[in-house]
Order: sequence, then structure tokens, then C-alpha cells
Amino acid sequence: MGTDLVRSVPIFPDGDGQEVGLNLWRESSTMKSHIPRRRGLRRREEDMKRRFIMVGCGGFARGNWINRVFPDFADRIEAAALVDVAPDVLKDAGGVLNVPEKRQFTDIRTAFEQTEADFCCIVVPPAYHKDAVLCAVKKGIPILSEKPIADTLEAGHEIYRKVTASGVKMAVIQNYRYTPRILAFKKALDGGSLGRINYIIGRFAANYLKYGAWGKAFRHEIPNSLLIEGSVHHFDMLRNLAGADCKTITGYNWNPAWSSFKGNSTAVYVMEMANGVRCFYEGNCSEAGVQNSWHKEYYRAECEKGAVELGGDDVVRVFRPGQKPEEAPLEPAPPTGHHAILDRFLGWLDGGDPPETQLEDNIKSFAMLFAAIEAAESKEVKNVADYMP
Repeated sequence: MGTDLVRSVPIFPDGDGQEVGLNLWRESSTMKSHIPRRRGLRRREEDMKRRFIMVGCGGFARGNWINRVFPDFADRIEAAALVDVAPDVLKDAGGVLNVPEKRQFTDIRTAFEQTEADFCCIVVPPAYHKDAVLCAVKKGIPILSEKPIADTLEAGHEIYRKVTASGVKMAVIQNYRYTPRILAFKKALDGGSLGRINYIIGRFAANYLKYGAWGKAFRHEIPNSLLIEGSVHHFDMLRNLAGADCKTITGYNWNPAWSSFKGNSTAVYVMEMANGVRCFYEGNCSEAGVQNSWHKEYYRAECEKGAVELGGDDVVRVFRPGQKPEEAPLEPAPPTGHHAILDRFLGWLDGGDPPETQLEDNIKSFAMLFAAIEAAESKEVKNVADYMP
């Protein structure tokens, strides 16, 4: 991210505008006693804390990562530097993370050049991911970045090639894989009693009819906002639930006349997964009726011997022929959500297994995103493999 770009473009929060405050398990005290260490890994000593550069300090970065996540890892990490275009935002974040003014930067290149760190955390809009990632690659430090990998196919491919060529570790924040409701759904689906999966339905619907309702204004301004900022989570989830990568995708992506968005904000897609499972996706940012917004998305898997359903009430129901529906218990084991993402990332840096959301895997969800965009534009079925680097 060059100096002119950083100074001229505001850094907005990335992530999902409805997520702040939804730490479903978080205790008011430090969580270090609540996070089970991964087998084979030892907790780092106080003088061996991982030092990180935080790229983006306002909005979602402040409300979620700085306020809620990082303090719970105080025994494992500490902020080495902060980057944001707004001095008041830097000062505010610096006060929370105990970062002095001399280590608060409005220019990202200067921050990386002048700071020794063990990793960086990128929480800025997708259009600025590439510049931040390339600074980290040049510095040779691991990367934890908000989704999607980038805002364009070309930028995502460049990130993938340069990160993998450098050997730098990179993971993408796909926190929905690790929520209690999804863990319970997947456990019921993978348990074996329902047999083979026929198809899976996923639905996201939110009332963003008022401009600005989806967090910062940039989400209402960019092209394909639903897909870039929202569906990338749901496509990744469908891969996760189906247990396979997406082979082909086709569908429609449009913007109703009454929406508050400049770009497409409604979509329906059909996918064929590599294992033969079909997936159906419905996304709507102008939903005036039944809501299935963040952490309330609807999923249903129709299987050989029954079905499993998850609605906005967070109840996982299992259906079998001739039997009353069963309610599967939620999976309460912490850490969940963003805490799980950071815990797995740090474990990887300490020599543990790569997280599920490492770049080499998440690029497959990213490819789905742009295959979907072009499938709608061309009204054709697209092979997702054609969108891989």
C-alpha cells in the first residue's frame, strides 16, 4: 500500500457489520484458562509473546479484534505497531493495546520497515488487502487477513502466487466455521446416521434496505457487495458442510430497484461439488420479511436417511422417517469464532498443523466467488477450476 494510497483512502472496518459483540462464549475475565492448548504445543513464555502489526484500527477492527479478541490472548501476543489513516483512531487503539505514539503509523510501508514483528493482522476493506499482504511478504512475516483474499480475481491470484513463492504463512479469517451452531450442524451431518448427502441449501437474508445499515458505507458502494462481503463466508461454509470443493457454479446476481446498494445485492446460485453433492444458495441484502442475517443463516442438508436443519433460532434439528425431530446439542467447546481463528493461527506459528483456513485452501472459496460473478454475467455454468491461480 503506497503512501499516497494510504493517506487518501480511509480504512473502514472489514468483516460483517452485525458481528460485533457476538462472542457467544466469552467470559468477562481473561480466557487463557478457557482455551485448551492443542496437543503437542506448549504455551509461550511471557518473554516470547508473538509481536504483531495491526493493519486497520477502526470500526470492526476496533470493536471486535482490539476490544474483544486480542485482550483474551494477552499471554501469547502483543501489538508491536498500529496502522491507520486516522490519527485519532490510532491514538484510541494505542490506548487499548498499550502501543506508544512512536509505533503508531499512518503509512503502511513505514510501519513494516520500522517494526520487527512475528506476524501481521489485516482488517481493512478487500481493495487494500494486496498492498498490505505484499508489505508482509517483503518483510517475511506471517499474515492473518480478513476475507476475502482480495476484491478482484487478479489481485487474489497475485497474493496467492507471491505468498506461496515466498514461503510466508497466511490464513484467512473464516470465523463462521467455528461457531457452536455450525459445529453442531456439521457433527450431526458427519455422524454417519443420515447416510450420504443429496444436497444442501444455504440462505442469508438481511434487512439492509437503509443506506449504511450494513456497517460502513463502502459496502453499499462497491460492486457485487453481497458476494464480496457476504457470500464469501457462505460459499466457504457450503464447501465445509459438503466436505468437498466446488466443481461448477451457475446462477443469478442482481440489484432490485428498491435496494440501498449501487452494485448487485441479491443472488441465487446452484453448485455441483466434487463429491457429487449439490448446493443451493440464496442471498438477499434487501430482505423485508424473514431474516437470516449474520449468525442466523439457514442451512438444510437432505440426506439418504433423513435431514438436518439449522434455522435462525440456533436449533439444530435432525429428521428421520417416521420419527419425531431430534434437537442436537450445541457444541460449546471454546474457543469459537474469531478466537478460534487466532488460536489456530498462533498454533500454526508455534509448529502445529496448518489451520483449515490457510491460504492454500481458502483460495478455493475465493475462486468460487469470481466464478459466481462471471456465471451470472454470462448466464453460463462456470468451472471453478478455471478461476484458480
